[in-house]
Amino acid sequence: MAITFDKALGIHQHALEARVKRAEILANNMANADTPGFKARDMDFQAMMQKARDSMSGIGMEKTHPGHMDVSTGGDGADLLYRVPNQPSVDGNTVDAQAEQTRFMRNAMDYQASFQFLNSKFTGLTKALKGE
Repeated sequence: MAITFDKALGIHQHALEARVKRAEILANNMANADTPGFKARDMDFQAMMQKARDSMSGIGMEKTHPGHMDVSTGGDGADLLYRVPNQPSVDGNTVDAQAEQTRFMRNAMDYQASFQFLNSKFTGLTKALKGE
């Protein structure tokens, strides 16, 4: 019975990819905090993880006929969503700099946790290969 990296590493590799993508989006929001008319964006992390779970289990949707809708649009499932502001500014910008910074830091901590889980998986695999 062969063990694949997907089964050995679990969902953690997908979580890392999603956290990196979200960090890019949040950093873009913070960079455009003073841009008139800029709309803050975010992604649905739970939807990305569900799509990753479905792809790992093999029960994801598949296009089996040319007339079917293409289910692969969006690539990684990271459809960007617009954030509804608590108090939009006069110039139409919906970025709340403090809230974005808080979300970015929380995402960074979650990234570090996912990285530590993934690192422990590799450590365990290394020990198993060495016979320790």
